[in-house]
Amino acid sequence: MQEELFENIEDEDDTVLVFTVPEGATGRLDAWLAAQTSELSRARIQALIKEGRVTCAGGAVKANASIKAGQVFEIDVPPPQPAIPQPQAIPLDILYEDRDLLLLNKPAGMVVHPAPGHADGTLVNALLHHCRDLGGIGGVERPGIVHRLDKDTSGLLVVAKNDTAMAGMVRLFQRGEIIKEYDALVHGAPPHDSGTVSGLIGRHPAHRKRMAVVRTNGRRAVTHYTLKQRLGQDISWVRCRIETGRTHQIRVHMQALGCPLVGDALYGRSAADRRLPQPPQRQMLHATHLAFAHPISGVALDFHAPPPDDFMRVLAWYQVSY
Repeated sequence: MQEELFENIEDEDDTVLVFTVPEGATGRLDAWLAAQTSELSRARIQALIKEGRVTCAGGAVKANASIKAGQVFEIDVPPPQPAIPQPQAIPLDILYEDRDLLLLNKPAGMVVHPAPGHADGTLVNALLHHCRDLGGIGGVERPGIVHRLDKDTSGLLVVAKNDTAMAGMVRLFQRGEIIKEYDALVHGAPPHDSGTVSGLIGRHPAHRKRMAVVRTNGRRAVTHYTLKQRLGQDISWVRCRIETGRTHQIRVHMQALGCPLVGDALYGRSAADRRLPQPPQRQMLHATHLAFAHPISGVALDFHAPPPDDFMRVLAWYQVSY
């Protein structure tokens, strides 16, 4: 997500290995899979099975199960753990800071924490430079990160500066006691001027890098939306308030409504994007409002950040003021 709690692992860079059992093959699953690849040992495959990362027809499997001809097994191999992130002098747009919390406006294009392909230059690298004693708060690899935004989603993000604040912020997120609102530009328009999308979001059954609204094997996700304004016949400005923070939640829910985000390379309409007078370079999604009670003092905090220039230029083209 656009946002999710820190304990959820971002796995867009996972490797998915697919194996089809040929005619005449026999034996137990873990041994057969280990014989098909030099990349994974039998012990590693057994561990991945326990983690639910080995599936057949979308369902979990057992290591000692007997294989059958025609079965197709997928192994979702997580990326290697990144090295301990190092401080880097990267500018931050900080809107609020005290000894417990820091709230900033993340630019589009900035990755929140190191991951394969993004070893440095992330928000975590910048935070470690700005907050010299942040290391290890909430974990070595993601210090201070309570929730996150997708790389190309801009907007408000809160960081915990000590373990007590981290624990308090996690409780607020888990209890739904934080107001989180986003501005989005979508193709078309939602079916109603306002409404709610709810259900389960899980891994897409066919496209492993995508999430989808699913019937089973997902996590509850709730998004409330309001149509702010139609921008011509093809584009609308929508305000979304999320109760949960699942991976790609707003992007998936808007697509499910038939109005995917403008500029969304994964869930959107690339051909329609190219026809726009202001072709987008990223999904037009911005975390614009964040409000919650301070986890230590209990003081009400309320922050707003208008969308960045690329979003505003689209509104200006249609002669709409924010």
